[in-house]
Amino acid sequence: MSMLTLDIYSTSARGFPKAPPARSAIHRLFAAAVVSDQFRKTLLRAPEEALANGYLGQTFPLTDQEKKIIKTIRAETLTDFAQKVNQALKAV
Repeated sequence: MSMLTLDIYSTSARGFPKAPPARSAIHRLFAAAVVSDQFRKTLLRAPEEALANGYLGQTFPLTDQEKKIIKTIRAETLTDFAQKVNQALKAV
């Protein structure tokens, strides 16, 4: 008799590394900002509002530290915003 086992891989089906679960909400936040011009504008203009409203009815389960970082960063472009978030997260 054989036993069926399930292996969990750390890469996606296309071979790209998967986001660690601890940062998946940040990745979802930036994915929403990339695909939605309206969400991106809100995130850059009023990050508190973007976090409170979420995207397509779903909020982002960020840690308190991540929320604080996102709410305090100001940037003109999504690229600049992402760089500043990344730098701030590395410092924590």
